[in-house]
Amino acid sequence: MRNNIHDCRGELNDVKLRATPARIAIMKYFEREDKPADVQMLIDYLKKQKINADPATIFRIVNTFTEKGLTRQISLNEGKYRYELADKHDHHHLICEACGNIEDMTDCNIDDLEKDIKKKKGFNVKSHSLEFFGICKSCQH
Repeated sequence: MRNNIHDCRGELNDVKLRATPARIAIMKYFEREDKPADVQMLIDYLKKQKINADPATIFRIVNTFTEKGLTRQISLNEGKYRYELADKHDHHHLICEACGNIEDMTDCNIDDLEKDIKKKKGFNVKSHSLEFFGICKSCQH
């Protein structure tokens, strides 16, 4: 769980979005969860919160959040997108092919690789995406 809960209304206002109950709830969901969420997870969460929003509305919300730089869209080769907060520290994902668990990995030396790419190729890396697929410790037993 993340501990940087703040005023979602203010953040939505900063990017010129109205603070609707669904938008606030989705922002709070992203702030509390460590794992990237797909739209179905958000639909289920809003139902538990007794907030009415149809799937099309939720798709529009996450797409708007992504356009405004609040969230980033991630593809984990599942045939769907997942979303997470864009300001989350630079990290990568470990995806278990057996149970589907997703874990963040933060301690890697990608910065050194990016510097090496810049030095050797003259290529300025703006962003990257790196996911590792395999079998988690729990599923190996």
